[in-house]
Amino acid sequence: MNQQFELFEIANPCIGLCQSNKKGYCFGCLRSRTERQLWHEMTTEQQREVLRLIAGRKLRIEQMRQRKDEQLGFDFEEIPEIGELF
Repeated sequence: MNQQFELFEIANPCIGLCQSNKKGYCFGCLRSRTERQLWHEMTTEQQREVLRLIAGRKLRIEQMRQRKDEQLGFDFEEIPEIGELF
């Protein structure tokens, strides 16, 4: 199997919003504590795997937000039918 030669380093996904949630994932880059601490020691393949995991985390967050919006969504355009009271 041929290995691809890397011309450029993989950029650190840190965006400078460094706060962690209860599980230890950063709100800014979505990496775990371990992933953040070991980033510069990782091989290119390991960094790519972390980026793949980040993409999956972003997707799950967006899906959760969408479900939440659907649950809380109201259609103010729709006028409910009101029956006669008397």
